[in-house]
Amino acid sequence: MFAQSPVLYRPFLSGQYAVSAGLYRLGVQPVPWVGEGVVEAHTFALDCEYPRFVASKVAAHRRALHEYAGEAGLTPDLREEALTFIARTLAAESDGVMTWDGRTFRNAALGWAADLDPRRGSVEALDRFAAPLADLVMEVTPVNALDFLGLNAPEDLALIARDPRTGQDWLAAAHVLSPQHWDPRDKLGRDFVTVHTPVAGSGPMNATAPRLVDAVITRGPFVRFAWGVAMSDRLDHHPAAPPDADRAGSTHFDPDGAFLRVERQTLTGFPAAHGALFTIRPSTSPLREAVANPAHAAALAAALWTMTPEQVTYKGLDGLLPDLLAWLDTQAERESQGQGCGCAVDFGT
Repeated sequence: MFAQSPVLYRPFLSGQYAVSAGLYRLGVQPVPWVGEGVVEAHTFALDCEYPRFVASKVAAHRRALHEYAGEAGLTPDLREEALTFIARTLAAESDGVMTWDGRTFRNAALGWAADLDPRRGSVEALDRFAAPLADLVMEVTPVNALDFLGLNAPEDLALIARDPRTGQDWLAAAHVLSPQHWDPRDKLGRDFVTVHTPVAGSGPMNATAPRLVDAVITRGPFVRFAWGVAMSDRLDHHPAAPPDADRAGSTHFDPDGAFLRVERQTLTGFPAAHGALFTIRPSTSPLREAVANPAHAAALAAALWTMTPEQVTYKGLDGLLPDLLAWLDTQAERESQGQGCGCAVDFGT
């Protein structure tokens, strides 16, 4: 059951930190840092970290679901298309662990099944049974179909809608239980530009918002990546969640407590329903593993040097960056000392 190791993505190998669409056609275009010539086609990443994601989501759900999930002007057509796609794709990509017959979604790992009405968004006849991970969801009750499917998926889920008459877009639904220092409630009902304006350096991307939203809805599916360095591997960094070491105000950089956090995001459009599904799968890898050789360390340092002061602040690296860069320089110097690969960037995991 989901024994595969997670992929360690290294988007920083470009040597640049950039806030851009960065879209790759899912199932068509290889992503350079995934592997030489490797084309990823999956929407959901079902690997050995699955229990960790479910446990984190359940904890957030029990703490305050309303802080992580909601709807704003979600049409029945978009709800139906998106929920059906999520259920069907989870089943297809789970190697038989999850099944969907158009009415009942069953998860043999979590030990539960429910009848779903994708158009109304309801969850009915929740049934529980013995399973390897049944204890993880024993004390949680899904409130609707999006909530139920979101608890079955490692990825966070969001639905983008667009009015075909006016072209106005907005975030119509969110089930985001692993946010990285942002509050999903602040985004619901907002358009693309408003949602992304707080992101330092997003101006050029926001300037292309109408064309970008149109591409997402009519030309996908796509995959993209976002990344940063964090001082905690916790998945849920909602502003109202209990604080931890990440962005705690410390100016001491500890490489043994640092992590590369990468978000793999997919975008699948539903033109007939005038909207799209946006999935977010965060992954956290110890920084020492992420910079496994001197070339990795040099590339990450180069990318960090390209950050503007505003981006450094947005990524929570104020006070930490000088020591982080010094440590990366030390790691990169192993190459000149004959301790690294010295010639090629390792694109593997």
